[in-house]
Amino acid sequence: MGTQRSGRNPDLPGVGRETETAEIIRRVEAGRSRSDVVILTGDPGAGKSTLLALAADHARSAGGRVLRAVGGESEAHLGFAGLHQLLRPVLGEAENLPPRQRSALRAVLGLDECAEPPDAVLVGLAVLTLLSDLAETAPLLVVVDDAQWIDRGSLDVLSFVARRMDSEPVTLLVGVRTAAALPGFDKGYERLELGPLDGEAANLLLDRQPTPPTGRARVRILEEAAGNPLALVELAHATAVRHSEGSGVEGPLPVTDRLERIFAGQAADLPEPTRRVLLLLAAADAADAPAASLGLPEADDEAWAPADRAGLVRQDGSVISFRHPLIRSAVYHAASLGERRRAHLTLAELLREEPDRRAWHLAAAAVRPDREVSAALRRTADRARRRGGHAAAAAALERAAELSPRRADRAQLLVEAAAAAVLTGQLGWVERLAAEVRECTDDPALTGRVSLATGQLMAMSPHHTAAFALLMRVAGDAEAARSPRVLDALAAAAVVRYYSGAESQRREIQALLSRVPDDPARAALHAWVRAVSDPGGAGASLGPVLPELIAGAGGDARRLTALAIVAWLLDRTALATRTFDEAFDRWQAHGPLPDGLGCAAGWAYLEQGRWAEARSVAADIAAVASSAGLDHAAACAHALDATVVGLLGDPATARRLAERALALVDPLESRSVAVFARRALGLAAVAEGDYDTAYTQFRSAFTDDGDPVHYHVSHTLLAELAAAAVRQGRREEAAELLERSVRRLGTGMSARVAALVGRGRALLADPGHAEPFFRAALADAAGEQWPFERAQTQLDYGEWLRRQRRIAEARPLLSAALETFRRLGARPWTERARAELRAAGIEADSTAPGAFAELSPQQQQIVRLAARGLTNREIGEKLFLSPRTVGSHLYRVFPKLGITARSQLRDVVEGTLSGAGVRN
Repeated sequence: MGTQRSGRNPDLPGVGRETETAEIIRRVEAGRSRSDVVILTGDPGAGKSTLLALAADHARSAGGRVLRAVGGESEAHLGFAGLHQLLRPVLGEAENLPPRQRSALRAVLGLDECAEPPDAVLVGLAVLTLLSDLAETAPLLVVVDDAQWIDRGSLDVLSFVARRMDSEPVTLLVGVRTAAALPGFDKGYERLELGPLDGEAANLLLDRQPTPPTGRARVRILEEAAGNPLALVELAHATAVRHSEGSGVEGPLPVTDRLERIFAGQAADLPEPTRRVLLLLAAADAADAPAASLGLPEADDEAWAPADRAGLVRQDGSVISFRHPLIRSAVYHAASLGERRRAHLTLAELLREEPDRRAWHLAAAAVRPDREVSAALRRTADRARRRGGHAAAAAALERAAELSPRRADRAQLLVEAAAAAVLTGQLGWVERLAAEVRECTDDPALTGRVSLATGQLMAMSPHHTAAFALLMRVAGDAEAARSPRVLDALAAAAVVRYYSGAESQRREIQALLSRVPDDPARAALHAWVRAVSDPGGAGASLGPVLPELIAGAGGDARRLTALAIVAWLLDRTALATRTFDEAFDRWQAHGPLPDGLGCAAGWAYLEQGRWAEARSVAADIAAVASSAGLDHAAACAHALDATVVGLLGDPATARRLAERALALVDPLESRSVAVFARRALGLAAVAEGDYDTAYTQFRSAFTDDGDPVHYHVSHTLLAELAAAAVRQGRREEAAELLERSVRRLGTGMSARVAALVGRGRALLADPGHAEPFFRAALADAAGEQWPFERAQTQLDYGEWLRRQRRIAEARPLLSAALETFRRLGARPWTERARAELRAAGIEADSTAPGAFAELSPQQQQIVRLAARGLTNREIGEKLFLSPRTVGSHLYRVFPKLGITARSQLRDVVEGTLSGAGVRN
């Protein structure tokens, strides 16, 4: 075939696409100095592949580097196949990655064996670092075409990279069909839609064909192609061929079916050797090409010439490929079942050194249950799980179940498939697999396992009533069978109880938990269930033993995370953040989905004044939740971020985030999220001085009768409610509610809540009786764990003292409050503290908040780590950024901080954090 091309040109990139072409080229050019992500969408045949190819050619001609991957339908279930295809040309350069990143990347690509699944975040960081390193020498363009068929594991890595590209000269262009879901890229990225060509462009495209259609044929082509460029070209060609044969094109068909039939008709007229090699090419995936090529003729073989003249294939060097995915689909589906089976069996033989690909080709050739093929797919799933490819593992196990001859084996494989599918976040898939398990077996061990998996995933969805009922049924069955699964089910049910806040759920959990025998090996899980479902009741007994339980967790990051959550629930905030820090320093703490109360770490960091880290937690959970379709987890993250943003003094953004959180959940099903979001809305109102709205929002955390809407969150609003009530003349109503809460809490009140109650009582008391309550609120040194709340009390107390004309006593309190607010970057409270100090006769420095507080959350984290002596690469590993991005941030912050050397960062940080009284 050589390099000769046929007279037809289905690509014609410029016709009707001048605007889109110019925009793509502009984005590629801009990517020479900064990062960019563009999602190119359109129907099949709209010209996405052509524009992406044009962008790649332009980047290469301008001296840039291009990495490219193309999705394939039958390749979508092969874990990290898209990533392997993308990175195959640069795997040699991956050897320069840091050891842990290199090992993780090689493991998911199947180049090395690993005992444990590599951490998904570490894999993403490896790819980010590699792309950043490649861009050091030349701008990098990453092109992903037909992304709707890229495997889920690769998509997750690419979305991780896309979120963290900052100053990298890397452009990511993603082509995807308009109607296709694209997890991780569905929100937050600019989309360039390739719509139908207008009438003028469509006619111009027809005029440029070798045999332009005329008359009635032209009118019908324009009508039926509906502006689709590929349809216009192919219908024009088919019309010309049929006209030369004395026949016409009659009968409208759907565009996709019509094109497939046109391509299939073209293939049917080819010589038998050409049809045979075309079918083999159609049955192979892009990643099969190196091995499959051993069974295909060389590019210059005469067998390809008829297909080239028909415009079905193109040549790129020594590689032959179809001009469009529809051509491949048409060729494949036009073949008989027997022909397709023979093609897959041929490929399976050629791919003996690629066991995963071989297994899938054998499965495609199978027409009845086959024990050996089922076993091969199970081994494929095992390899995918070890690489962290959960979607690939679930798909392989599901197909293995279909091909298993024994009903019992089929049920076991479906249970394993459901367990893997849970980690993809796709609840519908898990529920379908669970239903198939119940159709296969009534074995309580298997049905219990799959029901537990379903319930654990449902716990992260907004459907809490259904999730709780399912989990308690699983727990009850497990208890009756004396299965250890009872605690696992109760642990998941406790998460639902926390989110829903339903008191009836607490009683059900406690009743069943009381019947579970003690097991020292599962003491941490037992503590988790008690603390999550009833932190007030569990605090007295759990508090003293919690440090021992944490010490006993050793290096188990998941146990550490669970116990850190317990510490947070018990208001042991300093212990919680230390334990979260320890857990997060171990990569296994970062799973593919948010665990249980995933935002707990963010709330703990917020309460301790580590607001940048709280926002980082929120951003990561929101991104993962969006990718997995977990609306409840996304709502939790938005409520957390809204709270921080409100405290920082951006009420408009805080309201937008809080309202987004409320829109994602049913407030009666997710009381915790509702109260957290209402608190954020109240704080945003306080920042604007709108105390009427603030009171309404804070008051909504309690019922009309004064009971807490949520057993854990509502009480954290007591002091804010009191402050707003005083300004709105609702002192008596708020005092009654506060005292009702105190009676309800009884001896289960934590030091934090006691301090909040003290502040609330002081604000609501008659002025002559307020001081003992202020003193009580500030008396416990444990209050230093909650610097913002402590500073609020200091501000209120200082203001009270000033009004009592005790100016000298007021000044130290007001100064301490101002210092804390400045450090945290709490603008509205900083301004109020400065005004109070001015009234007390001190003109405070007007430069607050300081330069450090003006930095973004991410920049603050980078500065803190750099001040500790970490290199850019080490900082990148901790914050999941590329070294180049870290360096760019430091370059930009030095002038803002008024320094010129890295060695000065320690002084900046120590000066910023002085007087914080907490670990930073």
